[in-house]
Amino acid sequence: MILDPGGFTQVLKEQFIQGGAGFMGIVLLCLILGLAVAIERIIYLNMASTNTSKLKQQVEDALSSGGVEAAKEVCRNTKGPVASIYYQGLDRAGESIESAEKAVIAYGGVQMGQLEKNVSWLSLFIAIAPMLGFMGTVIGMIQAFQKISAVGNLSASLIAGDIQVALLTTVFGLITAIILQIFYNYIIAKIDGIVNDMEDSSISLIDMLVDHKK
Repeated sequence: MILDPGGFTQVLKEQFIQGGAGFMGIVLLCLILGLAVAIERIIYLNMASTNTSKLKQQVEDALSSGGVEAAKEVCRNTKGPVASIYYQGLDRAGESIESAEKAVIAYGGVQMGQLEKNVSWLSLFIAIAPMLGFMGTVIGMIQAFQKISAVGNLSASLIAGDIQVALLTTVFGLITAIILQIFYNYIIAKIDGIVNDMEDSSISLIDMLVDHKK
């Protein structure tokens, strides 16, 4: 059996509309805002990624041939947090190795903050979406029981629609959370990789500066 993407989309749309404009609209807003944050972070992190091995070799060659200023020029012409950290360390190299090391550590913290910017919003949307879904379900169930209480008759046809609407809010809340969680995990893994590169590069830079001063 071949699934029809158009048919699936239509069913999804119909189910979403049946869920009600109130909570479903808020859940959809969480999905849209969460995806906006995720896409912005992915673009930023991909632009921040650097070939650290190549950069390290270029800086090392520049230090050997042209000194600190040549190495700084290499860093100026390279994008990404690793190049920025290299530049800050090289800029303090004339003072002492300790000053360069402090500058690298301090600027590394600044770059980490830039990498993690807005990620907390993504985790917030992941937490809120299913909660809103559950809230919609609880409210729907309350409305169903109020109908039973008003009519005084437990009829499946009487409350089936309310229960369906109630459960749909939970389903879409969970779908939203799952989609955003996938993006969140990718972003965290990307940040961890860049941070590891930053730490390794910081150690390499200090070693290069020590060798250069000998």
